[in-house]
Amino acid sequence: MHISPVMWQFLTKWLANSALFPREASTVAPWADALYFFLVGMTVVGLVLVGILVIGFSIRYRKSVHPVATQIEGSTLLEATWTIIPLAIFLVTFVWGALLYFRIYNPPANSMNIYVVGKQWMWKAEHPGGQHEINALHVPIGRPVQLTMISQDVFHSFSIPDFRVKREVIPGRYSTVWFEATDAGTYHIFCTQYCGTKHSGMIGEVTAMTQEDYDKWTQESTSGMSLAQNGERLFASMECTACHNGTATARGPNLAGVYGSKLTLTNGQQVLVTDGYLRDAILNPSQHVTAGFAPIMPTYQGQISEDGLIDLVEYIKSLNSNYRVQQTLGTSQSDLAAPTTPGMVKP
Repeated sequence: MHISPVMWQFLTKWLANSALFPREASTVAPWADALYFFLVGMTVVGLVLVGILVIGFSIRYRKSVHPVATQIEGSTLLEATWTIIPLAIFLVTFVWGALLYFRIYNPPANSMNIYVVGKQWMWKAEHPGGQHEINALHVPIGRPVQLTMISQDVFHSFSIPDFRVKREVIPGRYSTVWFEATDAGTYHIFCTQYCGTKHSGMIGEVTAMTQEDYDKWTQESTSGMSLAQNGERLFASMECTACHNGTATARGPNLAGVYGSKLTLTNGQQVLVTDGYLRDAILNPSQHVTAGFAPIMPTYQGQISEDGLIDLVEYIKSLNSNYRVQQTLGTSQSDLAAPTTPGMVKP
């Protein structure tokens, strides 16, 4: 049955206003709803068809009319029909679902990235510019937004029903999902994975706004330091510059431009450097030793918070050259070489 766009819009708006169905507030929402209603329609048609056949055969072949059972020979055409038609419907559903899956889980290249950390029982959003939010998320409309999420303790699940977004948030591993908001407004955030006694209180709000309002919000909400700048300070304070400085005698691999490239490890394996790889390489360096280097990097497991790891990852992603690293290294070496006088405390 064909549904006109006007009737479809009326149906979805009626459902949203009746509180039976979330609003369609993202670009992917109509696609997800179309598949959903197709599945519902297919189920209803199947239910009605089977119900009619059961009732019809019960009446036609009731015991009072047919006291003795009669043998009914099979029909090849009938068997082929009820095999081919359901198979065709299932294949259409499979292809449709696969296309929707790839659409949902493959963000556009120009997506704006926001980190989300889940913990019992709150959501913390971290914007690249240094803005931090608790149980809230501000996003611009008309622009793809990718969420890079991780849990600090147990399994959670991040869900925005109006955007048709739902993704598991797992300890020790980044998961991603993206959306593009279409309507300005406020929308609910839920945790849809039972995570403890206060699971029902792990909620929040997404505020979708125009790009101009979002730019204004970012300027008013900045902490003064971007995630990359925080990562640069952490990188220097942990003395990572001593090994990862890009010089010929460096004991660690060059990090400038490493993000998005392929590295060859000592075991011959080639890996793509992603956010998740950088995080794991910091926490488990012995499993990610770059070819040509010795496994001398210590593990930082338990020494850096998830927020700190995010800052470090963002800093490494921003490194296009070693200028800032070597500048920091030069400053550190000059401090070490500077003479001190009695009673002077070196900063």
